[in-house]
Amino acid sequence: MKFEKIHNKGQAQIFKNKYLEYLTKTHPLVIWGMYIPILSFILYYGHSHFGLSLAVIALTFLTGVFFWTFFEYIIHRFVFHFVAKSKTTTRLVYILHGNHHEYPRDKQRLFMPPVPSIIIASVIFSVMYFIGYLLGVSNYVFAFFPGFMIGYLIYGSMHYAIHAWNPPFKWMKPLWRNHHLHHYKETELGFGVSTTLWDHVFGTMFDLKKEKEDKEKVQELMFSRKASKKELQEL
Repeated sequence: MKFEKIHNKGQAQIFKNKYLEYLTKTHPLVIWGMYIPILSFILYYGHSHFGLSLAVIALTFLTGVFFWTFFEYIIHRFVFHFVAKSKTTTRLVYILHGNHHEYPRDKQRLFMPPVPSIIIASVIFSVMYFIGYLLGVSNYVFAFFPGFMIGYLIYGSMHYAIHAWNPPFKWMKPLWRNHHLHHYKETELGFGVSTTLWDHVFGTMFDLKKEKEDKEKVQELMFSRKASKKELQEL
């Protein structure tokens, strides 16, 4: 989904109804505050009810985090950037992700809002549990799913940080540039947000050595109006 103009101010109006419109917005801390107690309970339940050892929980949890990065890439590439042909599908893609590309500096729509988020998370947990049940390993879902969701929370926070600030460490700069180029140059490349791993694996990584840096565009994508000369030199 491409737009003639990318708006660095304001936000899209997704619904005419003000209550529905309100439900499309959130803040990262709201989502973290909503999920941490839930995920903590699921981990505790897995340990106390199924007797999962701390070592097994830790390993399965980290596997869930890693699986999220793959899931993130697949969803971003094939769902969020689905080439829609009907008006209904185009509208759905715009609600899911297109509005973010049109208004990339909209702070309130960098995380999935609470209501659809908890519904989708419940569906994902149910699917994982069902698959685990068929394979006879459903108890491990109580460690895998929290890891998967922590991966999501890290992804959302990274997404917010990439739009809000300069990379805190030099080794993170390629991740920042990959996403900026995804927004401003080619939306069919650079699908990784929390990691560029799968962009490298599937050949959708920008060749950053050949890409000329446009520091003004980088700053336009961020929430701060202007960066200091020192910050620009560090980019």
